[in-house]
Amino acid sequence: MSDTQKAIEYAHNNREKFIKELTEFIKIESISTDDAHKKKVEEAAEWAANHLRNIGIENVKLMPTGGHPVVYGDWLKKPGAPTVLIYGHYDVQPIDPIELWETQPFDATIKGDYMFARGSSDMKGQVMATLNAVESIMKTGDFPINIKFLLEGEEEIGSFNMDSFLPANKDLFKADFCLNPDAGAISADEPTITFGLRGLAYFEIQIQGPSRDLHSGLFGGTVHNPAQALTELIAGMHDANGTITLPGYYDSVRPVTDQEREDTAKLPTTPESYLEQTGVPALWGEKEFTPALRTGARPTLEVNGLLSGWTGPGSKTVLPAKAMAKISCRLVPDQTATEVHKQLVRYMQEHAPKTITWEVKLLNESPWAITDTNTAGIHALAAAFETVWGRKPLYRREGGSIGVVAMLQTIVGIESGLVGGSLPDDNIHSPNERMHMPTWYKNIDAFVHFFFNMK
Repeated sequence: MSDTQKAIEYAHNNREKFIKELTEFIKIESISTDDAHKKKVEEAAEWAANHLRNIGIENVKLMPTGGHPVVYGDWLKKPGAPTVLIYGHYDVQPIDPIELWETQPFDATIKGDYMFARGSSDMKGQVMATLNAVESIMKTGDFPINIKFLLEGEEEIGSFNMDSFLPANKDLFKADFCLNPDAGAISADEPTITFGLRGLAYFEIQIQGPSRDLHSGLFGGTVHNPAQALTELIAGMHDANGTITLPGYYDSVRPVTDQEREDTAKLPTTPESYLEQTGVPALWGEKEFTPALRTGARPTLEVNGLLSGWTGPGSKTVLPAKAMAKISCRLVPDQTATEVHKQLVRYMQEHAPKTITWEVKLLNESPWAITDTNTAGIHALAAAFETVWGRKPLYRREGGSIGVVAMLQTIVGIESGLVGGSLPDDNIHSPNERMHMPTWYKNIDAFVHFFFNMK
């Protein structure tokens, strides 16, 4: 039996153990966006560090970042062999609205082929798939290459401290390739390698009207309602075609090429598949681009939250003093968060009425990334997926953002292989997040093959 087969057999024989460990990891409520969970985030970092030590990784440590720590570890015993950096994040999204969950968010519940829990798909499950693959090799023979780990606790808040942490530690994280299982796949039957990610600019708009909440009967029709002013401003940020109206918004956008249109048309992401995944009655957006291009190669502006006035039970006839909106823009080559911030401010200057005052805050940002698919690491991943799935992987540009990918390119000089078992209908960032267990098992096997392919 070959070393690869021995490792695969170990992985299959230890699936119950792997599920138990993932369940323990998930149980830690590592919500990075909420300061009330700071200790839980640190607990998750400690758990990940201890797990690395338990499977044989050396030099494991928690590294301060100014925020949540980075978990580092390595196994560097193969002089002359390639070094792979394994990236992951141990933080998760908030669970709100809790009333929509059908299971307890941090108690991993398996129903049929799915595990339901916050972090199951994004991305504690994917982190554990790589660690399970590493363990399977280390427990059955000699690891074929050198490996390092970079597990962060701030991905869900834009990897806020990584742009200062990585330059200070770039020599420590040097490698030949980065395995990043945070990108997911098009479907359970379609292994996928992502070569493009959109960036992110995340804003908060504050609108102020009167100095205090007013009686809507006494002052309605005379004082401009901040909630109305805000919604009118937001409504004007798109035209009837879904095109964004911020001044100069598309000036830096790299045009979609004919080749990109041709390649994207080969993907199984049809308008019908979007309707099925989302449950909406009809799709929306720029009619001159297919849905797959809109979500991978075109920039967006989305309202992520609105807050104003009385939102409790019953009625209260209040004219609110202020209103707030959370706005995210997904950015494509060659946009920057700085220029989009200026464009949003300019839009407000041109369109906000004199009856209110306003402020636009840039809360966080993440750069876009295009990775080189003609590398030894990508070839090794493609071969691994073809071995496990029996078909060649698809290549796509993905709509989400993973800031560390571009940072590793520009600061450390590493290309990333963006893969993973997260599926489009896994409800990531939403209630009832879930992970498809058969795909998870396949990814563990694929990562075993990948490590041997890299030697």
